[in-house]
Amino acid sequence: MLLPFYSAGKSLLLLFDHHVQHLCKRHGKNLLDHSGNVTRPWIYQFESQSCQLSSFSKSEHHAQFSPDVQHNPPTHPIPSFLTSKNCIAFQEIFLISTMVSERNLSKNVCIIGTGPSGLVAARELRNEGHNVVVFEQNHDVGGQWLYQPKVEHEDPLGRNNILIVHSSIYASLRLTSPREIMGFTDFPFVVKKGRDPRRFPGHKELLLYLQDFCEYFGLREMIRFNTRVEYVGMLNYPEFGKDLRWIVKSKEKEAEEGVEEVFDAVVVATGHYSQPRLPNIKGMDAWRRKQMHSHIYRVPEPFRNEVVVVVGNSLSGQDIGMELVDVAKEIHLSAKSLDVSEGLSKVISKHQNLHLCPQIDSLHEDGRVLFVDGTSIDADTIIYCTGYSYSFPFLDTKGMVIVDDDRVGPLYEHTFPPSLAPSLSFVGIPRKLIGFPFFESQAKWIAQLLSGKRTLPSWDEMMQSIKEFYRSREIDGIPKHNTHDLANFEYCDKYADYIGFPHLEEWRKELCLSVLRNADKNLDTYRDSYDDSEMLQEAYQSPHFAHLGPETF
Repeated sequence: MLLPFYSAGKSLLLLFDHHVQHLCKRHGKNLLDHSGNVTRPWIYQFESQSCQLSSFSKSEHHAQFSPDVQHNPPTHPIPSFLTSKNCIAFQEIFLISTMVSERNLSKNVCIIGTGPSGLVAARELRNEGHNVVVFEQNHDVGGQWLYQPKVEHEDPLGRNNILIVHSSIYASLRLTSPREIMGFTDFPFVVKKGRDPRRFPGHKELLLYLQDFCEYFGLREMIRFNTRVEYVGMLNYPEFGKDLRWIVKSKEKEAEEGVEEVFDAVVVATGHYSQPRLPNIKGMDAWRRKQMHSHIYRVPEPFRNEVVVVVGNSLSGQDIGMELVDVAKEIHLSAKSLDVSEGLSKVISKHQNLHLCPQIDSLHEDGRVLFVDGTSIDADTIIYCTGYSYSFPFLDTKGMVIVDDDRVGPLYEHTFPPSLAPSLSFVGIPRKLIGFPFFESQAKWIAQLLSGKRTLPSWDEMMQSIKEFYRSREIDGIPKHNTHDLANFEYCDKYADYIGFPHLEEWRKELCLSVLRNADKNLDTYRDSYDDSEMLQEAYQSPHFAHLGPETF
């Protein structure tokens, strides 16, 4: 088969298998191994009035159609400049083969997960004309936002490679961002009659929003519910000259046997708030009292009259610590630094049973928790609010994508592994940004790459970009496990430029910053007390909301 790749100023024609074998024998090219098989694909590259044979490289593997250049692919009959003797081999292949344009290709694509990133990926890929199948291990959409109250069968520390419980949502959880900034660009997150009207609603309201999104865009027909993906691997590895395809093995919850299918591309959208990340504390394995990760924390009642140590003072640690003050005897919030925000200091000063402590030095069998400053307490329970790790137990990339100290890589722009893109991609890896619009831009880029409308840089260029990013993080003193914590509006805008996606609106950025400032000073009240009415009016008058009409608000 002859596969054409069109790029600025030249056409690249890949010759495979029996075609190259035939040419090697007739024209004396020493391109075969000891068994007579082709050692690697070769390219006939013609430009102006010449034709030459050149070796296939990784960077050329990514050559695809560029939408910015006017292209005129070769058509029958054979162009006159290809009739010279040095192009006789090309003539034979040209006559045998049919030229197939790479434009607007429809791919069979597998998406794993139906959280926000998976749902918007499904919509964008379908809009681009691809055939999409979405796998979801639970009974409904929502991913992390599909609350799972029953956690008794899960390992308390989440040490199992495959978790029973996916969601880490606790019953009282409310959003830390106002609904106005969270919606997708064309589907605002507005108040609906009979639902939670708060600007910082509970988790159920966001689940309902995602279900509305799914219904409005007709995505359910693409989703296989109660189906867990058990394996994803390359079908034709390591034949780099061929279009990479993927074996996907899945199993329905009640089925006796799994199903094996082949897809042209796989989009991983499994989220990053499920696999507990645990600290390494001396004596953890010997401590006989209750230890758990916040992944399975749901309600405060089981901790009534207990002495509880909460390890970590980020969002979940603060939330859980504040919730426990009404039931627990004592709560000791163990933090890396005692230099905490004004808001947390205010909360601690209001509650006699809430204490700020340094890091834990060691745990002892008699129940003692020893802190690094030499103080100790006798505790009943330790709750580790220490974050989550990226985990893809189903994914086999032969080491081309690894998770090293919570760095998923190498990934170009946190999305594409250079050696496997665009047939493998990730949506939703970055943290600490305004997620939904960013996921949307990722999904659009992936969809357009797979259809041939856009191209990625060469393998070398992508790898160089990744190395420069890693180096910049090191210079800034950012630990490896925070590689994907971006917290940068400029990065979101730069990413959007790759596909001509709109930049984040200024009102969205300002509302986000306003919330951060308010939470820093008023941790326990910022969700219900705020002073951003002017910015809010600007938001409601923007195109994002204006088409809904004033009666919406």
